[in-house]
Amino acid sequence: MQAESSVTVEDYVRGIQEFDRGVLARAITLVESRKPEDMALAQELLVRLMAQTGDAVRVGITGVPGVGKSTFIDALGTRLINDGHRVAVLAVDPSSSISGGSILGDKSRMPRLAAAAEAFIRPSPNALSLGGVTRRTRETMLLCEAAGFDVILVETVGVGQSETVVADMVDCFLVLVLAGAGDELQGIKKGIIELADLVAVNKADGDNLEGAQLAKRDYAAALRYLGARPTSWEPRVVTVSGLTGAGMAELWELVEEHHSLLVATGELEERRRHQLGRWMWSLIEEKLLDSFRHHPEVTERLAELERAVAAGTVTPSQAAAELLTAFHPPR
Repeated sequence: MQAESSVTVEDYVRGIQEFDRGVLARAITLVESRKPEDMALAQELLVRLMAQTGDAVRVGITGVPGVGKSTFIDALGTRLINDGHRVAVLAVDPSSSISGGSILGDKSRMPRLAAAAEAFIRPSPNALSLGGVTRRTRETMLLCEAAGFDVILVETVGVGQSETVVADMVDCFLVLVLAGAGDELQGIKKGIIELADLVAVNKADGDNLEGAQLAKRDYAAALRYLGARPTSWEPRVVTVSGLTGAGMAELWELVEEHHSLLVATGELEERRRHQLGRWMWSLIEEKLLDSFRHHPEVTERLAELERAVAAGTVTPSQAAAELLTAFHPPR
């Protein structure tokens, strides 16, 4: 193909529409770029493709480290492909807070999907972004939909308060849990469970099967006590095994039931509108923060104020007020 610098919007559009996964990968790299010229080209590309997006089922998948997310996704995605779907997996790697690097090993942890022509796995570092999702996860979903993927699975970095961000960009939010940890709710924040449309007790096989069934009952009872939800859907709990594939059919039937209900009630359309608005504001916040950090008056004072805060000679609120005044002086 042409050199990267000479690839035009037309090249990207044509390649994506022809289901060229190499072009799709380059397009995602383009929307992730912080270079001004790439950002302008990426926005033009998204405008050209926007009409061809929105038809996929978008599922966010989260869970504590060790719950088996990648093995689960490999099993679920393989089943979906066998049923005639095209599956895109946006697997977000934790970036190092020291080096900024990430493992990017998701393809090795999803061997069946990695080998399937109907699947696309995009391991991307989260670059320390809030919520364990990349800066451009929303744009990446749109590109995958335009390429013909009708199921988008977003694997997030684990469970934490910031993981709620992913629930605001998908149709169905799935929380994977494990049995046998003593307190079955241990390690799962209440706020995460409150957002869950589905809870799946993973590794329900072998000697773990009985414990998984008990955990299923515990989670079902816990969900009933969480109070009213803003949607007409009642969260469900299932047991699954990423190792054997057990429970995957039932799980996906529930995803489809959830999606159909949201469509029938108009809640999906409303949810998507809300997500577009949230996307707009997240971009505004990102641009404002970027402008703030690169403002000459701010950069001149930032290092000194950071040292003063660390030394305890200036309070964080005083430093923040001074920097904000430097960024936007009162008239």
